[in-house]
Amino acid sequence: MLFVIDVGNTNTVLGVYKGTTLLKHWRIQTHHGRTSDEHGILLRELFHFAGLDPDAIDAAIISCVVPPMERALIGMVEDYFELAPMVVGQTVHPSMAVLYDNPREVGADRLVNAVAAWQRYQTSLVVVDFGTATTFDAITADGAYKGGAIAPGVTISSEALFHHASKLPRVEIAKPPSVIGQTTVHSIQSGLLYGYTGLVREIVTRMKSELDGETRVVATGGLARFIAGETDIIDEVDDFLTLEGLRLISEEQEKQIAEQND
Repeated sequence: MLFVIDVGNTNTVLGVYKGTTLLKHWRIQTHHGRTSDEHGILLRELFHFAGLDPDAIDAAIISCVVPPMERALIGMVEDYFELAPMVVGQTVHPSMAVLYDNPREVGADRLVNAVAAWQRYQTSLVVVDFGTATTFDAITADGAYKGGAIAPGVTISSEALFHHASKLPRVEIAKPPSVIGQTTVHSIQSGLLYGYTGLVREIVTRMKSELDGETRVVATGGLARFIAGETDIIDEVDDFLTLEGLRLISEEQEKQIAEQND
């Protein structure tokens, strides 16, 4: 079985695959100060309650955009699963061509998403990931990572209002009763939801105009369904796009090793 780990700035998503089937997944808070032992104990408990045998894991792959956590997670996999994990951007590199001026600047999670989306649709694509930041990634019709855009995430925007506008409260990210808010809370919710819907529509529309052929738009991340419900610019929401990309990159790596050993 394959253990996949995607570390974002706010949440860490974990999954266990048996072949191409995602058996179990978890979403936990990203904790920068957690040690490898703390990670190991937590994950062993998660496996226990899911009825999974940690000793059945024979490969692991990590995508991490929080550098201080990378070493702790590698140590956790080595100590608690007795494996040397693959690390995207470090020990493994997707075969997808990257057209960025400096390919090393592209976040591991963005490449992983691109690999998964291209494998599924094999057409020009825009992938929108609603995480701590909202990222937009463009993939060409021949399967190259072209580039993208990065905007502050919905939650970051909400927190910025709360911290920098003294009379504005912290609000739940939710759909208000109407666009014209009649309370401060509903007014903020309206600005966040419909402002972000407009941001997504505008960036995606402009990206599609710079890509060739029929372009498909795929969204992922914690708030993907929240925004997708308000616009027809998004064709599909895939909650596990990043985990699937990690699985595909692991599979590609195993094939390369097998070919080298032949």
